Amino acid sequence: MDDLFAKGADMINLANKILVFSGAGLSTESGIPDFRSPGGFWDRYDPSDFYFDRILYDEKTREKYWKMSTESYFAMKDAVPNRAHMAVKKLEDMGKLLCVVTQNIDHLHHKAGNSPEKIIEVHGTAFSVSCLHCGKKYERDEIEDRISSGIEVPYCDDCKGVLKPDTVSFGQAMPKDRMTQAMLYAGECDLCIVLGSSLVVYPAASIPGHAVRKGAKLIIVNRDKTPLDSDADLVIHESVSMALEHMIIE
Repeated sequence: MDDLFAKGADMINLANKILVFSGAGLSTESGIPDFRSPGGFWDRYDPSDFYFDRILYDEKTREKYWKMSTESYFAMKDAVPNRAHMAVKKLEDMGKLLCVVTQNIDHLHHKAGNSPEKIIEVHGTAFSVSCLHCGKKYERDEIEDRISSGIEVPYCDDCKGVLKPDTVSFGQAMPKDRMTQAMLYAGECDLCIVLGSSLVVYPAASIPGHAVRKGAKLIIVNRDKTPLDSDADLVIHESVSMALEHMIIE
């Protein structure tokens, strides 16, 4: 394992434009449950209940959705960045970080101190809410205060439209501007580091592969195998925090 860490450290030291691609395995080390893993939210909720069209048009679905979403939000709200988040922040401090492309909606890269302009949340964020009709934005805690007062389904103050956290649901279009920017950065980076992603959720999971096709080196740190392992220059099946601490040395 030390040989793998040494190789990763060398790759990072040689790189000048690093794209970090982070997934749920990074957040679980901060105590946030993975939706898909055993014991995660999809063990207790049926994901087919939360397709975007059903949220739009069915009141009962919205009730279920807000119950699940509130539960997941409070698992994230007080979470703190772990050692891996801080290692990614160190990459920025070293002047090597091109951007962080994250599948996570927990805001932990922001909490770790990475510059907001370097963070692309391709699946959105749980920390704000928008009206799907008029676009008015709300702070998440304001909406959660309404729910805690007994309102099961909140609606927009201005137009009475459907409110939804600013996360991407099943069947909802990915934000084109974020995906476009992420793919541009993937084409520009000289090293892509995948942290805690299974690389099975598309289209986001196509970003590291695009980096490789454009000539970037690839490091994958994930506890389980991924479909891109055979294309990677280095694969480490280990804790992301432990791996990064060994590889990122100023």
